[in-house]
Amino acid sequence: MKAPDILRSVKDFLFSRTNREFLIFLFFFAVAGIFWLMMTLNETYEQELRICVHYNNVPKETVLTSAEVDTLRVVVRDKGYVLATYLYDAGRRQISVDFATYAKGGKGTVPASDLNKLLVQEFNASTKVVSIKTDKLTFYYNNGEKKKVPVRYSGKVVPEDLYFISGTYYLPDSVTIYASRDVLDSISTVYTEELNYTNFHDTLNVRARLRRIAGVKMVPDEVALRFVTDVLTEERINDVPVIGINMPPGKTLRTFPPKVSITFVTGIKNYSKLRPTDFTVVADYNEFSRNPSPKCTLHLTRTPNGISRVKLQTTSVDYLIEESSL
Repeated sequence: MKAPDILRSVKDFLFSRTNREFLIFLFFFAVAGIFWLMMTLNETYEQELRICVHYNNVPKETVLTSAEVDTLRVVVRDKGYVLATYLYDAGRRQISVDFATYAKGGKGTVPASDLNKLLVQEFNASTKVVSIKTDKLTFYYNNGEKKKVPVRYSGKVVPEDLYFISGTYYLPDSVTIYASRDVLDSISTVYTEELNYTNFHDTLNVRARLRRIAGVKMVPDEVALRFVTDVLTEERINDVPVIGINMPPGKTLRTFPPKVSITFVTGIKNYSKLRPTDFTVVADYNEFSRNPSPKCTLHLTRTPNGISRVKLQTTSVDYLIEESSL
């Protein structure tokens, strides 16, 4: 079909009697909608807005340890069409607080009355500030005092049954915090926001923000975490030597057997790396010399990381004290 024929068909369709009546209906419906919208927007309403607070005239040597830009929740009242313009500009409206006016002793407090004056300048003359969702605005700062602290996660991170977390890695594993000296001295570790991950079996990679502390700035304020999983297995390692401790000069301990076995639960990947020298089993001369007996008691004093439910297969052995020849 040629283009003129197509245009003629469309024209006949649109301007047929039935469609013409429908188009007239749509026209009056649109006009009614416009009048309704104008009447609605001419009514007075209240609306909650978020207004950014920016601190200016901050000295170069000063570090704001609270957010450099805070956010106020403000309820305002005005005509609907005015509020519509505020909503359209949401996120771009801000007030500026002069740092030097309110800063004192590492802390600054801006009362609600001053905030109200700053807000009035930001809105139209017809707009009334009904309320500010805070009785004051507080910010913290210092003159560069800082220290580095390790990061640890908080929350619930539990893999599927028969799996366990064999390693947790942080990037970075520590962050720099800025705060007043007494606050710095009270913080030894910072934690992530609550994590909640369950029933996974593959390595889990997440990004997490650090839990905020009032008056403390953290750089960076988020970290990457990697939870490495492994399959739980009950294993045994043999030939762990028994070592005599606290032996008097000239005496040597001989045990029978001289080596023992240890059972434990660990991950398959971790088990392949373990060696008998990773464990230490001792017999204490001070203990068995005070209570003479044909057997001496064994103690497991050192185990590698990543294992649990460690158990000596033999808890006591026969022994002999040999005198060393001079």
